[in-house]
Amino acid sequence: MDEKKLDRRPIAARNLRISGAVTDALAKWGLSPNAISVWSMVFGAASGLCFWATSFEPVAERLLFILAAFFILLRLLANMFDGMVAVKTGTSSPVGELYNEIPDRISDSIIIVGAGYAFGGWETMSYMAALAAMLTAYVRAVGKGAGSRQEFCGPLAKQQRMFLLIATALFLALTPRGWHPRFGEHDQFGLLAPVLVVIAIGSFYTAWRRVLKVHANLTKGTI
Repeated sequence: MDEKKLDRRPIAARNLRISGAVTDALAKWGLSPNAISVWSMVFGAASGLCFWATSFEPVAERLLFILAAFFILLRLLANMFDGMVAVKTGTSSPVGELYNEIPDRISDSIIIVGAGYAFGGWETMSYMAALAAMLTAYVRAVGKGAGSRQEFCGPLAKQQRMFLLIATALFLALTPRGWHPRFGEHDQFGLLAPVLVVIAIGSFYTAWRRVLKVHANLTKGTI
């Protein structure tokens, strides 16, 4: 499958045999690509709620972090399979691009802001990180609308942002509390706080890299 020709985000997992089997099953069950996209948003919302709930459910905190990571994974899988089902079934819709992009942006925002309100998170930084994540997608979409190919470069594209949050959530869920760093004058910040800083800075840098690449694509041969 030529990802550049299809102008899709390159994902190595698409080429796995199990991915093809799942795609066949989803197509056989009659799930439309748009429906799968909506489910990705549901999973994203569930992850954000699990992150948020860790701030007031200390007894279930570890389980909630595991669930937050699990729902992020389901969200990413749904993001992958909606396109694979569309290619497999040869289906397209006039509103397909809306279903592909809008649930993704909502999922990103809910997950990242939810992490900011989690136990040890940083609310203010989570909004900055969510804005930066939105900007990476905005630059890509504007570039496409202007005639450039879509730019999915990192270093903190969607998969990398979500991997950081999955890894952090699992670390907080599966390791002793003594391993969990605390920051701030009153130790109000935990490991999620610097992770959100990394996501914010890395996403802004990613957006800038995409601006440069889109500019180069659009001006190639003209300047």
